[in-house]
Amino acid sequence: MTETTKKKDPFHGITLEMIVTRLMKHYGWEKLGELITIKCFMKNQSIPSCLKFLRQTPWARAKVEELYLATEFTDEEPVKVKKVKSDAEEA
Repeated sequence: MTETTKKKDPFHGITLEMIVTRLMKHYGWEKLGELITIKCFMKNQSIPSCLKFLRQTPWARAKVEELYLATEFTDEEPVKVKKVKSDAEEA
């Protein structure tokens, strides 16, 4: 991977597990379920369960990655993020 490619990829060096874990610690399961309406955030809440679902469901993984990029991970101010619509809400 070239240096230019690394700079363009916001997830370079970040695993899906790291993304889900950081979002869960930042928001909690309940808030994640409100922001992204998928069952693994609302029921059977565990990192392994979410990873299995997200690896098999590209649209859900894209929503999680979008939320990760939109989240300001600071303890100093409230989180400013827009709700990511689920496919059911978009239809």
